[in-house]
Amino acid sequence: MDKILLKGLMFYGYHGLYPEENKLGQRFNVDLELRADLMMPGKTDDMEDSIHYGAAYEVVKKIVEGEPKNLLEALADDIAEAMFQRFEQLESIKVHVDKPGPPIPGYYDSVAIEIVRERHDYD
Repeated sequence: MDKILLKGLMFYGYHGLYPEENKLGQRFNVDLELRADLMMPGKTDDMEDSIHYGAAYEVVKKIVEGEPKNLLEALADDIAEAMFQRFEQLESIKVHVDKPGPPIPGYYDSVAIEIVRERHDYD
């Protein structure tokens, strides 16, 4: 299966279990792996036949900068579902959400989750 990769998308959001996370917010990094048949856009050179990178970025931005979620898992699932709603060419998606410097005891670079979903998961 062909892939479109969007790496290192950065947003400021208010997600987390702790009240200070919901009040102060923090940066979130998102990577997407969009799986679709890219043969047609490769032949036609027509954006209508593919998934527009800028439009995909805007879908993620709206969610990450939108309504706060307690869990990264819920945030990633919302991203996946919205991407399937927006892009009919999308067959499966991998969403990686990274939360740098989480407010938990210990020394961390970041915490992250990664989910993989297919279109039929949302039928």
